[in-house]
Amino acid sequence: MKISIITSVYNNKETIAEAIESVLSQSYADIEYIVVDGASTDGTLEVLGQYKEQITTFVSEPDKGIYDGLNKGVALATGDVVGFLHSDDLFENEQVLAKVAHTFQEQKVDSIYGDLTYVRKEDTEKVVRYWKSADFSMKKLKNGWMPPHPTFYVKREVYEKFGAFDSSFKIAADYDCILRFLGREQISTAYIPEVLVKMRVGGASNKSLKNLIQKSREDFRAMKNNGVGHIGSLLMKNAVKIPQFFKRK
Repeated sequence: MKISIITSVYNNKETIAEAIESVLSQSYADIEYIVVDGASTDGTLEVLGQYKEQITTFVSEPDKGIYDGLNKGVALATGDVVGFLHSDDLFENEQVLAKVAHTFQEQKVDSIYGDLTYVRKEDTEKVVRYWKSADFSMKKLKNGWMPPHPTFYVKREVYEKFGAFDSSFKIAADYDCILRFLGREQISTAYIPEVLVKMRVGGASNKSLKNLIQKSREDFRAMKNNGVGHIGSLLMKNAVKIPQFFKRK
């Protein structure tokens, strides 16, 4: 089973090398690594140049944001399964993709997901928030629950059949994609009850009050578009995050 990992990056020279090293350190051998750069100008391209022999496919051109970059990566992917590692993120350990492949082969599902930790930007061993997921149910999805998208691996044929990211969303295209796949189209999924990805704090959706408001509006639009959830689901979606700041293991 070939796994395509996609990294979309723009002007992130500080952490892109760590993300790349995290992919290259995986014990699983059959990896296609695709990096889509949005025409960076801060030195990111120079860092990427150091890994040109290890990156399977590399594109650098202007894009319309991260979801446009991810869509380009999905279109280029040739793997059986597609996953993402953002330029600020790291795999929890070297065995993550081996576990992903094993779960797909054992469970015979269309997708899998796991747990996620948010970590400090300057110290990735310091956990700020622990997103402990759970086994999937449609009821939970309709009530605002969602799996962590950075841990969400999907068969490429699902993207080919149902589409990738709707770039009319600026912040919540990943949530829209999850609702489309798991809710509207009801693809099968399985849960790995382990942390798969470390995400540095400071994502676009949490940068300001304005972004939080936009995120909530987009979340609600995603719910309506896919016929999953209601206004109460939006409230629950935010409320369930609170315990994640107190859980560490």
